[in-house]
Amino acid sequence: MSETRRWRTSSYSSSEGQCVEVAVGIESVGIRDTKDRQGGELDVRAAAWPALLEQLGR
Repeated sequence: MSETRRWRTSSYSSSEGQCVEVAVGIESVGIRDTKDRQGGELDVRAAAWPALLEQLGR
């Protein structure tokens, strides 16, 4: 990963503790579990991010 990421809690996270964080970069978007930040990240190409949100029913 060549870019520094600034993580933020997704606005779509629920108040029942189902929280994810996203880090939007130039080349990719990172996704991780707020409660398990050391558990890994999912990287999605920035160009594919809108399609992923659409599939998830944003």
